[in-house]
Amino acid sequence: MALYIVATPIGNAKDITLRALETLQEVDLILCEDTRHSGQLLHNYNIKKPLLSFHEHNEIVRIPEIINRLKNGEEIALISDAGTPLISDPGFKLVRAAREEGLEVKSIPGPNAAIAALSIAGLPTDKFLFVGYLPKTSGKREDLLKKLVEIKASLPMSFIFYEGPHHLDKLLENLEAFFPDSQISIQKELTKLHEEVNNGTIRDLRERYRVKNIKGEFTLIVY
Repeated sequence: MALYIVATPIGNAKDITLRALETLQEVDLILCEDTRHSGQLLHNYNIKKPLLSFHEHNEIVRIPEIINRLKNGEEIALISDAGTPLISDPGFKLVRAAREEGLEVKSIPGPNAAIAALSIAGLPTDKFLFVGYLPKTSGKREDLLKKLVEIKASLPMSFIFYEGPHHLDKLLENLEAFFPDSQISIQKELTKLHEEVNNGTIRDLRERYRVKNIKGEFTLIVY
């Protein structure tokens, strides 16, 4: 009995490991954020296993049931909509609960947008901090950005951010205000058909992306 944390593709469906496919074929249950979305991925590889929705809105309610099933000997996999589970996705509380119960938790590593973006950004990779999505409220955003400025002043490193299309300009506005002289790599739709990578100053790239109806999921590397 074990809980498997299984990484799935961030875009290109071929970016899945043989071990991930083997694990998903063998477990008794697969936890996923969106059963329809993950169902399509599993269908592509002829994997027919029961799916159970597991997301930020039902995580707390689901955990006792999942822990009980693990204790009864089931093998369960957790996947996210894309990439490595728990990275800006639910799952931490489940893993913690499983650990507290003495249950085995295994990693089936694979794609991750943050690391993929960092590897092709052309910005320093020896030290980096994954920030993910900034807080939604302006006060909390500014407090976090101030702390990042302090961190970078004492230990230069690259920062990794996630953002969706509707809030990209606001993020770039914040980054320009707090890191005016920094270089940035803005990456969209990594591994997908319309993958795009642009490097430059925050000011210049902000103008480039200030367009209506912009689409895609973005990973930004700031140094």
